[in-house]
Amino acid sequence: MKNILCEGTTICYAEQGKGEPIILLHGFCGSSSYWDEVVPLLSQSYRCIVPDLRGHGRSDAPLGAYTIDQMANDVLKLQEQLDIPQAAWFGHSLGGYLTLSAVQRYAERLTAFGLIHSTAYADTEEGKEKRNKAVSTIQTEGITSFVDGLVPGLFAPDHVDSMSGQLLKAKEIGYKTPPQGAVGTSLAMRERPDRLDVLSASALPALLVAGEQDHAVPPARTFTTDRPGVTQVTIPKVGHMSLFEAPELLADAILSFLEHNLKR
Repeated sequence: MKNILCEGTTICYAEQGKGEPIILLHGFCGSSSYWDEVVPLLSQSYRCIVPDLRGHGRSDAPLGAYTIDQMANDVLKLQEQLDIPQAAWFGHSLGGYLTLSAVQRYAERLTAFGLIHSTAYADTEEGKEKRNKAVSTIQTEGITSFVDGLVPGLFAPDHVDSMSGQLLKAKEIGYKTPPQGAVGTSLAMRERPDRLDVLSASALPALLVAGEQDHAVPPARTFTTDRPGVTQVTIPKVGHMSLFEAPELLADAILSFLEHNLKR
């Protein structure tokens, strides 16, 4: 992996393929490895840039609370250092929150965007309490125990046993998350603003992908606008982790969207 320095924080990233640039952002307690099964399918047609977000993977994990805007700024800085004027961003879960931050503040830097099992809603009060509980669990029981409790619920119920290999890989990626990074990111997600208006008012082409059996972000929380330029895709029989559960279907959705919305 390569790296850049962003305001004193090292951000690591992988790059594969040639063509129009697309940036792929992973979810909470993930890393660029979340996209391992998807990138080979996309990189045949596009230049894929896949960072480890602040607090995750091989990137630095500063102490303290992060913000979604700060984490998005890391990605914008990466795009700038790679001398890419514009790119399409696709964010899985947490990565979708960063994507909407960029859409709101720097839309001119994006050609299109996608929310993959993500939402423009802010956390509910119940959701904020779950973030607080996550912080407490990580601090008292450690990252391994937290990830063991988190990951199975992200897969469709039928896949917990039938896709045990993929589930184990997701756990092993999560185990490598620095505890202070998981804490800082939990606080960032807890405090993120509602961006429903950003999603519905944007003039950029947008792909919304939901899992039919996603209990973490149900389809209704993803499909919040049908404005012109929005493509809605439901992937059947998957939960929150189509990157592991159905990578070919996810890649097909992204490729079809890009083919119809990017000027080649």
